[in-house]
Amino acid sequence: MTRTLKILVVSLISLTALAAAGCPERRTIADLQRNPGRYNGKDVTVAGVVRSVYGGSIPGTGIGGGIYEIDDGTGTIWVLAQGSVPNKGSEIAVSGTYGNAVSWGGKNYGNGIGEKERHYRKR
Repeated sequence: MTRTLKILVVSLISLTALAAAGCPERRTIADLQRNPGRYNGKDVTVAGVVRSVYGGSIPGTGIGGGIYEIDDGTGTIWVLAQGSVPNKGSEIAVSGTYGNAVSWGGKNYGNGIGEKERHYRKR
């Protein structure tokens, strides 16, 4: 191997490792509910279907707020939206900080996730 190729391979491996280390590992909602103390205050990622939505937003602007419930087939969890809320029935993955008390509009929803990032499933 030439020196340039070796440097390129090492750089590619290093960048891949850094990218993987920066992304929270995807968890099932059942795992979060079984071990709430283990994940409290840590970044987690879950994926599922939006079942319930409370709040409002101005479509296309990201302005709004609210809370929504995700179902991944193993359980449901509430997510405090960072901006606009997703549509009911949307298939999404959400990353954020897991916490023991998620509340919105004066109501406590129990354990949940404070949203940092949201991705919709491509169709």
